[in-house]
Amino acid sequence: MELIESLRWFVALAETEQVTAASDMLRISQPTLSRRLARLERDLGVALFDRHGRRLEINDSGRVLLEHARRALTELSTAQREIATLGSPDGGTVRLGFLHSFGTWLVPEVLRAYRDERPKVTFSLYQDAAQALVDRVVEGRDDLAFVSPRPRTPQVQWAAVTHQRLALAVPAGHPLSSSTCLDLGAAADEPFIGMHEDYGMRRIFDELCAEAGVVPTVVFESSELATIGGLVSASLGVAVMPWQEPHAWPEGVTLVPLRGAGRDIGIVWASGRPLPLAAERFLRFTADSQWGEAWKTGSPKVTDV
Repeated sequence: MELIESLRWFVALAETEQVTAASDMLRISQPTLSRRLARLERDLGVALFDRHGRRLEINDSGRVLLEHARRALTELSTAQREIATLGSPDGGTVRLGFLHSFGTWLVPEVLRAYRDERPKVTFSLYQDAAQALVDRVVEGRDDLAFVSPRPRTPQVQWAAVTHQRLALAVPAGHPLSSSTCLDLGAAADEPFIGMHEDYGMRRIFDELCAEAGVVPTVVFESSELATIGGLVSASLGVAVMPWQEPHAWPEGVTLVPLRGAGRDIGIVWASGRPLPLAAERFLRFTADSQWGEAWKTGSPKVTDV
């Protein structure tokens, strides 16, 4: 247990690179943390950080230890959860990430249906951008994540869950608001409001523009679709948004379906690493459920449990 605790505070210190911030996070005194760091460096025979006044900067030796410490903590956490599952065959915890925009419909619907079957299962939920969610799965901090579009990396595997159509969000009364359906090219001259470049919806938007031959003028960027909806309602531009029924966007926003446009939504897990039993069960349920589609190439061989 002392080794596990040492690894945890080392990771916190490496991620913050500040004794003050790390000690606050860990709820231990700064002198205690400093002494533990000195002892660890003495035991290893190397410095793990370069000192710059009160600021620490992790060095090459520290980065090596950080990589293995994270991996060790992940494996220990998995072991603890699997042991807990052995004591409660129908329980366990699923660490699940998802996009913010899935928090109002997809995730609640899936979790409600799943807990009707397995009420003892608990979930640890995390919301972020698609790339950050994929990184967490690859690093072992989450078991699974709902993302869109499909990641372009062999480090995760993917199973399609559902398909959501896309629409052009325009201010109420806008000349395009009376359309029943349109091509993105119809808005080529409009100012656009988009997601930041590391978000999945931005990648989808860029791909749609390229297909339509549109060179968009992006006047605002945001990390929240709700914020984009608010900016559209204020007549500051138009945006490509997911279609949701009932509409989850502010008053003053009209959604016009985009012809042939949609986004695939799927669930990802790390390649080459077995899932804990609770996560494996949830993955199978999600892929086989009413939201699921046929398993894609590379899907795991999940046995009946």
